[in-house]
Amino acid sequence: MTTEKPLRILHCFRSPVGGVFRHVRDLVEEHVKLGHEVGILCDSSTGGEHEEKLFEQIKPMLSLGLIRLPIGRSVGPSDLGALWKAYQHIKSLQPDVIHGHSAKGGVLARLIGSALRVNRYRVARLYSPHGGSLHYDRKSLRGQVFFNVERLLERFTDALCFVCHYEQNTYTQKVGKPHTQARMIYNGVQESEFAPVPLNANASHFLYIGMLRDLKGPDVFIDAFAQAEKLSGQTLTGVIVGDGPERDKYRDAIAAAGLSDRLVMHPSMPARKAFALADTVVVPSRAESLPYIILEALAAGKPVIASRVGGISEIMGEQSPALVTAGDATSLAQTMVRSLQVPEWRQQALPDAIEFRQRFSTPVMAGQILGLYRELLPRT
Repeated sequence: MTTEKPLRILHCFRSPVGGVFRHVRDLVEEHVKLGHEVGILCDSSTGGEHEEKLFEQIKPMLSLGLIRLPIGRSVGPSDLGALWKAYQHIKSLQPDVIHGHSAKGGVLARLIGSALRVNRYRVARLYSPHGGSLHYDRKSLRGQVFFNVERLLERFTDALCFVCHYEQNTYTQKVGKPHTQARMIYNGVQESEFAPVPLNANASHFLYIGMLRDLKGPDVFIDAFAQAEKLSGQTLTGVIVGDGPERDKYRDAIAAAGLSDRLVMHPSMPARKAFALADTVVVPSRAESLPYIILEALAAGKPVIASRVGGISEIMGEQSPALVTAGDATSLAQTMVRSLQVPEWRQQALPDAIEFRQRFSTPVMAGQILGLYRELLPRT
């Protein structure tokens, strides 16, 4: 009986915020527990105090190090410099696996991995889109450019790893049927997160937690909150937790609607801390892949109301009464009111707890991804 050797795994991504960063941190923790050596390469100019604290937590696990370089959001001449610096770093680490996440991370991982291949160094090159460029319209000029680039980069990819069926189907529709190996592996949350979060004594009715930008729908939440008050005939309370480029716009919208005393804004904080602030989590996104915030909320026993976009129905169930039309504040408001007034709503809205845990746990996710890494490497 042979024991498989530990792997040297490097994750590449641009922006250390949100779901992608959460996904990578979970993989790091699980794979380090299993004895593998792991490192991260990402942008040095993105993230704030909250993200720095998260980096401090995982740095001791990163035996291959934390490499932070300036990596711009848009494609530009500076990418050549970042690519060369990243190559120099990665070459010295001699990884077995380079896993790119989202568009920029995918480019870095696959081009650098291919450059190592030219030098006769065997490394597995993986790419997880995490939504990213797949949100573009296939008919738009920008969409056509991105999808053609994605198609070209398949030549330098050993495996595509999708986080839900929706993401895999969208890739096939917009880029084409993959010419390389493709695998769907659901995101998961930590075993410790499968525990209820008690509400604070002064908890509000509804919580929005996430990036403050229109794509995620905080404007829809604000509008729906105002409508829900009128529909229900009662005074409601709500909380918005998050940071983003349009924070001031939403603050002004809340004030203009006369809701400032009932709809309170807080900066980013850990999700489980935010869950104690309100009873029901509202996710009014206009576009998503498989959002972690829903997984985190359901694991914590929170009822969730969400847009029917991306892979959300794969979590909630196709017939869930908690799913609403994206961008439709009236539909969202009506569902918010039902969640308050219909006694059986919560039971109908939540997925089966046992099935949910079996499908969306971090150990399951990390084990399946590790299995994929092994498949792509020569047997030793």
